Amino acid sequence: MGFKCGIVGLPNVGKSTLFNALTQTAAAQAANYPFCTIEPNVGEVAVPDPRLTTLAGIAGSAQIIPTRLTFVDIAGLVRGASKGEGLGNQFLANIREVDAIAHVVRCFEDGDVTHVEGKIDPIADIETIETELMLADLDSLEKRVTALEKKARGGDKEAKESLDLISRALTLLRAGKPARLVERKPEEERAFGMLGLLTSKPVLYVCNVDEGSARDGNAFSARVFARAAEEGAKAVVVSAKIESEIAVLPAEEQADYLAAIDLEEPGLNRVIRAGYELLGLITYFTVGPKEARAWTITRGTRAPQAAGVIHTDFEKGFIRAETIAYADYVALKGEAGARDAGKLRLEGKDYQVADGDVLHFRFAT
Repeated sequence: MGFKCGIVGLPNVGKSTLFNALTQTAAAQAANYPFCTIEPNVGEVAVPDPRLTTLAGIAGSAQIIPTRLTFVDIAGLVRGASKGEGLGNQFLANIREVDAIAHVVRCFEDGDVTHVEGKIDPIADIETIETELMLADLDSLEKRVTALEKKARGGDKEAKESLDLISRALTLLRAGKPARLVERKPEEERAFGMLGLLTSKPVLYVCNVDEGSARDGNAFSARVFARAAEEGAKAVVVSAKIESEIAVLPAEEQADYLAAIDLEEPGLNRVIRAGYELLGLITYFTVGPKEARAWTITRGTRAPQAAGVIHTDFEKGFIRAETIAYADYVALKGEAGARDAGKLRLEGKDYQVADGDVLHFRFAT
């Protein structure tokens, strides 16, 4: 399991350029005019994790299979999208289908690339998008209230619970705040998710900066980071232009290129780590002579459900999980060494899988 992240933003902020770099494809047309991406482009990218290579080397695995993330390049939103402007209804529907939003914000000056609002102001850009999403949510919720009130008066418990959540969300939205700030109990999460609100999705601000600011950011991106801190969101700095140049280089040349421009890693790595943290995702591994493979789960997932990510039969017939912490597997040079040192543990159905665990599942057929 990975996550589906929708790349959104105003036209000409670098969304499609970033998408092409992330997926190393030319599927998304990057052109200097609004709505060059009419249908959302979907691409998958491997999650870079040096731990997987280390494990494969110790186990002599013939194949390395990383976990993968899905990115959806959604055409540029404009002011009035919530009312259908600029194909807005279609774009908003595409956003509903993703788990998180990567909001690309223009943090660079370039006279050759026009800005739909005629000026470079990342906070104003963020507010334009956020306003359109909030207006769409308001419209969606207000249309449901009358029918739910009728059901609630008839004693429908589920309708009463939904109304309570909707009331809390409407209060925030009418105050100009996103629905993700609604205070709710863990047992309300499923019902809240069923509301399908655009502004309930976690947000990662991707500050698209000029090449010279790719390492430390600039004054524009600093404002975005401050905004993210205020609202409990995440932010990263990326130069989509640099990422597009890295993407077309052979793997063996990428490290030299990065070193030459004083960067330690591609921006993709930062985006992925921030996305993982945003959604509470972790990675566990299965390792053997045939393959070393990474699997993504939500933090707090118990062993049977983690096994189910591989195959539903593993979850149904789960008996136990043979578990070795990543550090122990490496230090003791593999499964045999970990077993001899007493570091291989047998965990049951209540075990919460930890990030980096090397697991072997026992199950009944």
